[in-house]
Amino acid sequence: MHIETSPTALLARARALRDRAGRAVLGITGAPGAGKSTLAAALAAQLGPHVGQLPMDGFHLSNEVLTALGRRERKGAPDTFDAAGYAALLSRLREAGGMGEVLYAPRFHRELEESFAAEIALGPEIALVVTEGNYLLLPGDPWARVRPLLDEVWYVEPDEKLRLRRLVDRHIAYGKTRQEATAWAHGTDQRNAALIARTRETADVVVRLPG
Repeated sequence: MHIETSPTALLARARALRDRAGRAVLGITGAPGAGKSTLAAALAAQLGPHVGQLPMDGFHLSNEVLTALGRRERKGAPDTFDAAGYAALLSRLREAGGMGEVLYAPRFHRELEESFAAEIALGPEIALVVTEGNYLLLPGDPWARVRPLLDEVWYVEPDEKLRLRRLVDRHIAYGKTRQEATAWAHGTDQRNAALIARTRETADVVVRLPG
């Protein structure tokens, strides 16, 4: 495991994955509010049109399904995602790399707390897929199917106070009161963060960027 603090070095590492033969898949993981989506978007913006993004959040189970399963109040926990479906799409992305096939993925809309199917198109021109999510390194089936499909996994590790502040602010931005946001960030989210932290040592790179 390597600790990286340089944005330039991370960009060079991702560029090397993009430029090698065949399609590569880079995983970015970390606790809720760590900055995974921000890093993935920055890499895609800097590395150009041959880089695609696949957020794991698109594989949230719907609120209706979660309510039926009695898991609505734990949304974001490992068993509130279609992990097998996520792994299956990653597998298809690897297989379709040279077959001229366009694959479609769901996108999660935080303002609605729901995913919409087939909103993300990943065509044959995509040489590097950057996928980000909480549970890329989680052991046990079905999540354990994910890691073998990733060429590298980066674990984003910001200052903990900063992470929690970001998380509370995000919940407020999407409609929670400050009290509700703080309770969720320090309750459900924090239990998930503790689980994710146990996977840190199996990452290829631990990312510690300023701010």
